[in-house]
This record gives sequence, C-alpha cells and structure tokens, in this order.
Amino acid sequence: MGRPILAAAGLSGQPFSRPLAGFQKRDAPGSSDNRNLRLFFSQRIPNFSRVLLIESGSRSLYDGLIPGLRAIYGVNLVVDLVTCFAGEPEGLPRDAKVYRVWNYPDKASRQKLIRELKANRYAIAGIICSGEPIMTKWKWWLTWKLPAKVFVLNENGDYYWFDYSNWRTMLHFIVFRAGLTGADAVTTLARLFLFPFTLAFLLSYAAFVHARRRLRPSPTNSSET
Repeated sequence: MGRPILAAAGLSGQPFSRPLAGFQKRDAPGSSDNRNLRLFFSQRIPNFSRVLLIESGSRSLYDGLIPGLRAIYGVNLVVDLVTCFAGEPEGLPRDAKVYRVWNYPDKASRQKLIRELKANRYAIAGIICSGEPIMTKWKWWLTWKLPAKVFVLNENGDYYWFDYSNWRTMLHFIVFRAGLTGADAVTTLARLFLFPFTLAFLLSYAAFVHARRRLRPSPTNSSET
C-alpha cells in the first residue's frame, strides 16, 4: 500500500471509504477513453498523469493537496485548475493552466471551455464539497461533462471516489448536509413531516376566508333592502 496522499499533503481526517486506494501510485488496466457513466460504474482508478482541480471550496484545502500530489507522483504530474478566485493555490506548477469562470459567462464560451478541457485528456478530476456556496453549479456541470474519474474532498480533508461502490458514503454525505444526523435530525424530520399538514391547513384557511368574503352581502345590497 502506497503512502496516503492526504497525510502527505498535511490534511487531517480519515477517508470516507476504502483507504486511499486511488491515491496510490499504480497502473490501471483498460482504455483511458472511458466516459462519465462508465467511470461511475467502475472502481478502476486511472493513472495519476493529468489532474484537473475544481476549486469549489476553501483554497486552504488545495494549498496542502497540490504539493502532496506532486511529492508522490513527481514534478511531471500535470495539475490544472478551474477557479472563481483570484491568484492561485500554493504549489500549483508555474506552467499550470488556470481557467477562471468569469471568463466564460455565456453558453458559447462554456462550450468552448469544455472542448478544451476534454482535449487536455484529464485522467482525474477533484471537486470540493465543503458546505460552502462556491461554484456549486460549475463543479457538478464539469463532473457531468468531463470523462475523468472524480474524487470528492470535504472541509476536513476527507475524500471518496465518486463511483457506485461508494453509494453508502454518498448517501451519508447527503443526509449529513441535509441536517438529518445528530441532535438536529429529530427537529428536521419533524419539520419535514409536519410541512404538508401545515401547508394544507394554510391553504384551507385561505380558501375559507376567500369564500366567506365572496358570500358576505355587500353594503349596497343591504341598504337597498
């Protein structure tokens, strides 16, 4: 078993799922032309040759990750970046390509970006899911569009590979983000349970008030009588 990349990068926490299987230096069989769904339904980890990092969270996470990746896979590892921030993370290679999302404001420019990213033939893509509203649409759009194996990094430096074998981890992640774990779970579930009844009561009350106003005789009719 190779040296854990997160530990090498100086990040804390433990992996969500199987222990850093993909961050170990190893060759993987099969074609590099696998597309998104094939990668999702496969546990195969491509070689770490070209990596695209999508900076959809705090910069400090990539400040530690990039030097760790290059320490393990060598200075020839290609690491490029998609970001909404000014500047660059620490350790990003000088020859790295940096794509800033404000340069792609419309559909035509975004399609051009996708064509260029696909032409770069990234084997691996990384996204941050840290509960921060940073590049949320961008990261999932790129995850869908790019034929690369995706790993998800959270705010603690924990990660999992975005494939079917980690469905329990993904489910737990969604439940955690929805506030359905810990002490707040009961309150959140109670609100979800009561919401349809509350909505039905409010709609019924509004209909009753509206009908009552419609059926009430107008002052003009009362005076004529």
